[in-house]
Amino acid sequence: MDRRARISAILRRVAKNEDLPGPEVSLFETGYLDSFGLPDVLSALEQEFGITIPDADLNPRKFDTIERIEEYLDSRE
Repeated sequence: MDRRARISAILRRVAKNEDLPGPEVSLFETGYLDSFGLPDVLSALEQEFGITIPDADLNPRKFDTIERIEEYLDSRE
């Protein structure tokens, strides 16, 4: 399973919604995710990708779209 598919699976599981927005569409503006779901997404990303997301990075804009999540993961490699 490629990285985007793994990210998508996390988002679907946390949001309990199969209708995932496109990769460049805001997860928050569409209502797909809210501020209560973000910690669950970040925790799942940490587990799935074996990373630690520092408190300094807990900015929703960094995780606003699937593309931004991928860019963030790129920066952590």
